[in-house]
Amino acid sequence: MWKIGDVEIDNRVVLAPMAGVCNSAFRLTVKEFGAGLVCAEMVSDKAILFNNPKTMNMLYIDENERPLSLQIFGGEKETLVEAAVYVDQNTTADIIDINMGCPVNKIIRCEAGARWLLDPNKIYEMVSAVTEKVSKPVTCKMRIGWDEDHIYAVENAKAAERAGAAAISLHGRTRVQMYEGHADWDIIKQVKEAVNIPVIGNGDVTSPELAQKMLDETGVDAVMIGREALGNPWMIYRTVHYLETGELMDEPTVKEKVEIALLHLRRLVELKGEKIGVMEMRKHASWYLKGVKGNGKARKALNQANTEQEMIDILQNFQAESTAATATQQA
Repeated sequence: MWKIGDVEIDNRVVLAPMAGVCNSAFRLTVKEFGAGLVCAEMVSDKAILFNNPKTMNMLYIDENERPLSLQIFGGEKETLVEAAVYVDQNTTADIIDINMGCPVNKIIRCEAGARWLLDPNKIYEMVSAVTEKVSKPVTCKMRIGWDEDHIYAVENAKAAERAGAAAISLHGRTRVQMYEGHADWDIIKQVKEAVNIPVIGNGDVTSPELAQKMLDETGVDAVMIGREALGNPWMIYRTVHYLETGELMDEPTVKEKVEIALLHLRRLVELKGEKIGVMEMRKHASWYLKGVKGNGKARKALNQANTEQEMIDILQNFQAESTAATATQQA
């Protein structure tokens, strides 16, 4: 067990905040697979202040997800602070996270996200303004730098710490790298050695063994898993188990994949209604079937499904066909 501020976290595996993915349906499912902390997808400070209906729905938290970190982004101090105060006083989030790592242009143009990586002074100014006004612990999600010529990870982390941040999540890639190339764990190690607050390492943790390797090589307090958990919450469960016991558990069966996909579908429909829930589940369903032999026809059908029942039928039929094919091969 470790802590972010006064928030106790049971293990060293954290679900990354992924835009368009980390809604309550996904977070709750991953939480049930053992994540010590789950992070909500980023929300705009101005959208919160404008009471945007879609954004306000994104603030929904199921009590069973906690502890939970809710991430906000913005480029102006006044609106960022106001949004943080709203989250502090009107949601059950345990932690407020500030995004300073998002690499996409529309966020950069708002002077938000990874734009902050170029200016440690702005990081100090913005984070201190937030920490002074809220009671929940404030954390920062950042990248190592803008590009290979502007890597200010240590300076940025120290600025966040001085400003009152309770922890830092560090993705070992630059803004220019986006999600390509290799994550630089050496810089993550340098940051961990430079600050006295918890550091969560992020990037290239694609197996339980690599999670252990990151912990050993960098000294971080926890590992953050993002894309590897898409359609694969077993990655969370297997990693937690491996870190605690050294035992590597088997990959899930097709039956298990379909069962959790159906659970995820039901939760998405309950959360967002059938039309939007099914639309959003299309990508998740494909992720669940990724790597399963003979999945092409089912994945195509899932991407064209319009109702919950259609998706249920496609997934159940795929499971039956896969089971029958396996039995034939073993006979």
